[in-house]
Amino acid sequence: MPEFIGALDQGTTSTRFLVFDRAGRIVASAQKEHQQIYPEPGWVEHDPEEIWLRTREVIAEAMAGSGLGHSDLAAIGITNQRETTVLWNRKTGRPVMNALVWQDTRVADYIHEFAREGGPDRFRAKTGLPLATYFSALKVRWVLDNVAGAREQAEAGDLMFGTIDTFLVWKLTGLHITDCTNASRTQLMDLKTLDWDAELLEAFGIPRAILPEIRSSCEVYAETQLDAVRGVPVAGILGDQQAALVGQTCFRAGEAKNTYGTGCFLLMNTGTEIVQSRHGLLTTVAFQFQGHPAQYALEGSVAITGALVQWLRDNLGLIGKSADIEALARGVEDNGGVYFVPAFSGLYAPYWKHNARGVIAGLTRYSNKSHIARAVLEAAAFQTREVVEAMEQDSGVPLSVLRTDGGMVENELLMQFQADILGRTVVRPAVKETTALGAAYVAGLATGFYANLDDLRAQWSVDRTWEPRMDVARREKMFGFWKKAVTRSFDWEEE
Repeated sequence: MPEFIGALDQGTTSTRFLVFDRAGRIVASAQKEHQQIYPEPGWVEHDPEEIWLRTREVIAEAMAGSGLGHSDLAAIGITNQRETTVLWNRKTGRPVMNALVWQDTRVADYIHEFAREGGPDRFRAKTGLPLATYFSALKVRWVLDNVAGAREQAEAGDLMFGTIDTFLVWKLTGLHITDCTNASRTQLMDLKTLDWDAELLEAFGIPRAILPEIRSSCEVYAETQLDAVRGVPVAGILGDQQAALVGQTCFRAGEAKNTYGTGCFLLMNTGTEIVQSRHGLLTTVAFQFQGHPAQYALEGSVAITGALVQWLRDNLGLIGKSADIEALARGVEDNGGVYFVPAFSGLYAPYWKHNARGVIAGLTRYSNKSHIARAVLEAAAFQTREVVEAMEQDSGVPLSVLRTDGGMVENELLMQFQADILGRTVVRPAVKETTALGAAYVAGLATGFYANLDDLRAQWSVDRTWEPRMDVARREKMFGFWKKAVTRSFDWEEE
């Protein structure tokens, strides 16, 4: 029997392929970034063909570098950046344009159009989502409306739509499918039926023929046709934040995790109950194992956290590499009164203000680059606190411990500040690659590589714990200034 499991992790800035052993240890990995394309302010695109090239490269590199062959892998799980929208021709396989990334705001005008009838929560009862630039439906509508010939191809059945998981599975196996976690982020799926909804499709003007088949998150779909892993079954698909939830073994209602990546995403498992948010969160599918009912989650989505560090690196040149921000921020004892609200793509949870824009508040002649670096890190923690408070109000479940993962959790200054501003314990797991691990877990469950959920829970362990050290008065004063800074970002763009 094969002793390893593969995970393809296609993220917003890079693509990775990792191979895990049965204990969840990484035995091989490869990673490559892809280009971020900004045609206009607020527009964000990726080249799907470049993503497919990077996918082939990292799979080949990881397998060759470790000396493993396709027969050594029991299965491959896929996890992906969600909401990012690709449309391609069924006959040629060529995308009709670049992928519209989840951060892209070009569909803002559509929001006003759709909100005239029913307001911003017009589709929330069925989808768990407000009208926002974030989700896929409006992006599909934009492509059909603005790319020459796209709607005609769609009506003729020659066009295919998918989020990144769908595009990659089609390239790897020839199947046009998605799983219910990714489908729940399109704003086209009914959370109860786990199927595309005819009324939603009609409202958005999207032909059903272009949509993939919705499957569970954990089943054998098909074998790969790529040489380096030919014949290995693709056996799991999860949107990246749901994959991190599984990787953190949050299988029970009330368990939650926060991922610090390009953005921040806090998910709480609500079991088989669909909990509609009253405090600016999203209701989404957490996962569905084959033969079992779907489990749901409340999610607080923050658009920009790690991406702000990259912006500091790439746009301002204040650091040479992302990891340098911690040393720069440690050059001062506090933020010097500087607060950075990174509303580059508007504000997501809990505000949902698509016309907000980024602001730096509290600058004086005393302020320097270290204060800005510290404000960049603190922005992730402040935004997380806002989401935690909304999560507790919606769920009625207090979070005494926050499980963390993602690239930014290596930053110990941030993790301590997160504990301080929350007033809660923050823990970092021993295996930090929880997104890829979650994809490996569902693929392993589908193929019998893992026997059951208890096998997976037994693997989870803590690497480090942070306890709050800040006094309550200072904590609340800083949070008050943060809230004040946030209001300065509101309504920057005219409606």
